[in-house]
Amino acid sequence: PVQIETPSLGAERIMKMKKLMLAALTLSFALSTGAENWPQWRGPHHNGFSKEKNLPDNFSKTKNVAWSTEMPGMAAATPVIWGNHVFISTTDEGQNPRTLNAAALDRRTGRILWNHVIAEGVSQDNRSNYASNSPVTDGKVAVYFYGNGDLVAYDFAGKRIWRRNIEKDYGQFAFGWTFSSSPILYEGTLYLQVLQRNEPTRGRGVQGAKSYLLAMDPNTGKTKWKHIRPSKAAAESLEAFSTPVPFEHNGRKEIVIAGGDCATGHDPKTGRELWRWGTWNPNRIGHWRLVPSPGIGGGVILASAPKGEPIYAIKAGLSGTQDDSALAWTSDKRALTADVATPSFAHGDFFILADKLRDETLSRVEPKTGRVKWSLTLPDNRQLWRTSPTVADGKVYCMDHGGNVAVVSANTGELIREVAMGRDGDKNTRSSIAVSQGQLFIRSNWKVFCIGKGAQVAKAR
Repeated sequence: PVQIETPSLGAERIMKMKKLMLAALTLSFALSTGAENWPQWRGPHHNGFSKEKNLPDNFSKTKNVAWSTEMPGMAAATPVIWGNHVFISTTDEGQNPRTLNAAALDRRTGRILWNHVIAEGVSQDNRSNYASNSPVTDGKVAVYFYGNGDLVAYDFAGKRIWRRNIEKDYGQFAFGWTFSSSPILYEGTLYLQVLQRNEPTRGRGVQGAKSYLLAMDPNTGKTKWKHIRPSKAAAESLEAFSTPVPFEHNGRKEIVIAGGDCATGHDPKTGRELWRWGTWNPNRIGHWRLVPSPGIGGGVILASAPKGEPIYAIKAGLSGTQDDSALAWTSDKRALTADVATPSFAHGDFFILADKLRDETLSRVEPKTGRVKWSLTLPDNRQLWRTSPTVADGKVYCMDHGGNVAVVSANTGELIREVAMGRDGDKNTRSSIAVSQGQLFIRSNWKVFCIGKGAQVAKAR
């Protein structure tokens, strides 16, 4: 217990000081034990890695479950965690018409703290919905983005701070499939990319539409700048469902984006293009949409070409338009490819999930050379493995479309455990696994699970 000898202070002030000191001690303990928040889709370091330790590898839907909370509808968004708040983008299938919702849960109990309806109507196709984008937070504001263009910010108490719709501001999105790209927060700026077709498709979009990178003030939602990002790609190959990645190399900061048959780096303050490499599509095939975000680490930037094509490792620190001399290596597509999952970077290496039907492999890859250190064929559940891998505590966590979680040794590539976290008949489970404060946060189609070592099963909510 903290002892405070201040007889001249009133009892109320003494109690306040005790609470402040206790909070400081708690924070100090958390920092000393390596506890981290998970503030956006790819975690605290934008690369799918957390420094957390003592994470569970033996769990189920009832074992080592701190709590589980029912979700009103399906969504691919990854939970975002800051302190005792878990921010969730979801649909509500019980409403007519169905709705898009922004919610927050209590990290300690799973209790729903608040749940706001954003819009009616949840999808434009049968493969995904508008709640596929993950929220983002900086500890003060939580920002939610949806595939219908709605962008909404709340404080931690659930009070709306601002709201805007990107489609209304800059034109209807031109995507053949439901648009998804998660916003990121980096050094006080909110970034969002829209890499789209230049003409209408399936009745959506406008002729002459431009792709762009947008920077906003997270406290007001106001645009700081909008950078038009040109591309020589054609038709569906202009579409990207990737997310921007911030990066610093030799003192130069940049925002890296991939899509439209090329990768580019941008000045975070202005959006100015610093460098460009491309293409993985020299024949300008028109149906090569891009899903994986850039993987960055070890002095290279990975651009994962779609449809079973190679992975290209671009040397960091370049300037201007580059040819293939900018490449450190190119993978053998028969051994290493990634059509949907974004590579993670941890322990000095990349962890890459190749999502080919019934031949899906997880590999550990050396960044300088592309050498595969180990490769594991994931269990064949007749479900695609497409969620981006999460690496923490010497383990790799990934999940297939049926909600089955694979726990793999990051060191040896051994499958430690496979756990069924979905319901019978589940499909299209797409959320990545989040890690925070010694716990795993697993979003299946219909539940959010909080998993922790030695946890007691809490009443499902």
